[in-house]
Amino acid sequence: MGNSYGYVRVSTREQNEDRQMVALGKIQIPKRNIYLDKQSGKNFERPMYHRMLEKLKPDDLLYVKSIDRLGRNYEEILEQWRMLTKEKRVDIVVLDMPLLDTRRGKDLMGTFLSDIVLQVLSFVAENERENIRQRQREGIEAAKQRGVRFGRPQRPVPEDFAQICKKWNKKEINGKEAAQLCDMSVSSFYRKVRGWIEGEFMMEGNEN
Repeated sequence: MGNSYGYVRVSTREQNEDRQMVALGKIQIPKRNIYLDKQSGKNFERPMYHRMLEKLKPDDLLYVKSIDRLGRNYEEILEQWRMLTKEKRVDIVVLDMPLLDTRRGKDLMGTFLSDIVLQVLSFVAENERENIRQRQREGIEAAKQRGVRFGRPQRPVPEDFAQICKKWNKKEINGKEAAQLCDMSVSSFYRKVRGWIEGEFMMEGNEN
């Protein structure tokens, strides 16, 4: 019997890995044998994952909370599963799916059934993520059509912004001084100035 390891992944540094860590803690995996990556699963360029691979030996046992912790791409999940079980010759246990436990059914039929379940679950996981992304895109588009604005709210310009712009335009003050008077960065000042100039032109056009 080899050593037991656990692998944990969250997609961003803001996400919390506690749920996965608690699940691995219940089966008493030593903390030194738990490897954690905080980055996207779009590829397998993950430092702790690769460090774990270097440690794994034949007959070791790897636990993951769910199949999508291995990655977010159907083909890559299958490739990593094949590499772990065939090349590294380690067993894998997916805690959320008891059927995905390579310690069971070592005969041909057991391996065949495990492979089928893996392919189906990997496809379902990827398909669900794509559905979520599609719903997010549709939700954002619907919100935009309702007039919802995304991003940081615009800071209001000071009441004397027009006078400051005129001083800057007459070269009585430079851009940095004008930005300081407006309590904003230089780049923000120039961006606001463009809007102010466009507004002035529109007013002149209406007067004509």
